[in-house]
Amino acid sequence: MSKSTVDTGPGETPPPSGKQDLGPGETSAAAEEQDLGAAGSQLSTAPADSLASMPALGVIGWARWFWRQLTSMRVALLLLLLLALGAIPGSLIPQSGNDETKVDDFRRAHESLAGVYDRLGLFHVYSSAWFSAIYLLLFVSLVGCIVPRTWQFVGQLRGRPPGAPRTLTRLPAYTTWRTEAEPEQVREAALTLLRKRRFRAHQAGDAVAAEKGYLREAGNLAFHIALIVMLIAFAWGQLFKSEGNKLLVEGNGFSNTLISYDDFKSGNLFDTDDLNPFSFTLDKFTGTYETSGPNTGTPRTYQAALTYSVGAYGKDQKTLVKVNHPLEIDDSKVYLTAHGYAPVITVRDGKGKVVFHDAVPLLPLDSNVTSSGVIRVLDGYRNARGVSEQLGISAFFLPTYTPGSETASTFPSLSNPVLNLTPYHGDLGVNSGIPQSVYQLDKSHMKEFKDSKKAQLRANLKPGETMTLPGGAGTVTYDSTRQWANFQVTQQPGSGWALGGAITAIFGLAASLFIQRRRVWVRAVRGADGVTVVEMAGLGRSESAKVPEELGALAGTLYDQARGASDPEDDSDAPDDSDASPEPTDPHVVPAEKGAEQ
Repeated sequence: MSKSTVDTGPGETPPPSGKQDLGPGETSAAAEEQDLGAAGSQLSTAPADSLASMPALGVIGWARWFWRQLTSMRVALLLLLLLALGAIPGSLIPQSGNDETKVDDFRRAHESLAGVYDRLGLFHVYSSAWFSAIYLLLFVSLVGCIVPRTWQFVGQLRGRPPGAPRTLTRLPAYTTWRTEAEPEQVREAALTLLRKRRFRAHQAGDAVAAEKGYLREAGNLAFHIALIVMLIAFAWGQLFKSEGNKLLVEGNGFSNTLISYDDFKSGNLFDTDDLNPFSFTLDKFTGTYETSGPNTGTPRTYQAALTYSVGAYGKDQKTLVKVNHPLEIDDSKVYLTAHGYAPVITVRDGKGKVVFHDAVPLLPLDSNVTSSGVIRVLDGYRNARGVSEQLGISAFFLPTYTPGSETASTFPSLSNPVLNLTPYHGDLGVNSGIPQSVYQLDKSHMKEFKDSKKAQLRANLKPGETMTLPGGAGTVTYDSTRQWANFQVTQQPGSGWALGGAITAIFGLAASLFIQRRRVWVRAVRGADGVTVVEMAGLGRSESAKVPEELGALAGTLYDQARGASDPEDDSDAPDDSDASPEPTDPHVVPAEKGAEQ
């Protein structure tokens, strides 16, 4: 009998074309293993290990071996771990790109350790050679992993699920029953059912082959692609980013130019022409605080009212900037980061001439906005003898002064403001070329003012009060109090891509973890006694209870359309009654070992 017309018993199929015919009772173990291997092939897009053994000597062999190791999952995970570990010193050790002052302080405090850190590049971790090497290797590893897997996955989507194995009983989930329905009817019903359940199904010979769960591999690829997008966005953002701070007193304005910032830092490829053209004015800062309970002093309202415009001739617009609710202009964001008080001070010389009048921002020292700072009078002041001098006045401010608590404010708001002033005269040293903090006073070339008791002159002033300098040296008046707010202006062009990559990575990882790719085969052939034998089997990528459960549900639905017939043994013992009908038996899914015994 030719191979194309060989009779088959229950559960058997004709051998595939090109294979040798087997006699009755003969089984080729190698052929069955190959058959089952084909059925379970390409359930994953992971590349096959074609270099299981050590490659032969030679440049090409070692290059292939190195490339295969670099693009393997274990190396990618190792590089991810190294990248995370490498970022730890960048968070714990002061970085020269972020805060040079802290780096200098660390060098002075730890001279020997600073030398080691310099050799290891720990003061500039993210631009160091070793961190860049890990970053680039991870990028190459992901690209080398994704490209072949993507083409393989596209090929799987364009192809069809493999045909049914010769022996379905060896698959993890299996069930069978006999039915009076024709094999063609069973296969047609199975094809319709599987497609209705969103399987990709087609008829292959005497069986229907179906597959489902492609979203698992799609999620896996999406996760890896998202990692690449995040790496590119991170590098792009670090190279082209800019970040600056500006302190504004109510009524003052800011223009987004380099010279307008109090401090500014940027990436290596950033250009000042990349700054977005806009400006804004701080109209009013509003801060309210809890007045009672365990959260006394905690901010309730913390917002800045701004008037801003975009471009040189943009129309003025009003907005409110709150904590975590920045003003967004193109890819720039304006954050509200700090708040404080700026007493308005007027200084007159001995002749009554106003030599200084301005709001002086003071630096908060605690949560109740106890503040300190320096009032500098650099030009125009002359002492009682007419000699030109400079004035430096140390200021200590309490927004809410309570008698008995002279060293700290008891509440953040302006309930009972008091300004303590300590004046000095002489040379402030601003022309020495040595940088100075605007909140500290260099007293090395300054002299104290003495009161009538020859003690250092100090005065506590309330709004509207004046301190008189001795010897006709002039006066200092505390006029009123205004508020200031500090804004951080950031420009990081890759932040949107990084966020999109992170969200995609989360969903892709969830899909690869919770969706199972599986295959189902339904074979319907006519048995030796003329009754149709239906076999159903399922195979998943990994062991899971979902495949047997799903196969059982499919078998139950298909059984309703192709009801079971009685076994031959039951027919021989049954009474001769032409009206009797066989009693159907529901199918049940069994493990592979039990299925082989049926």
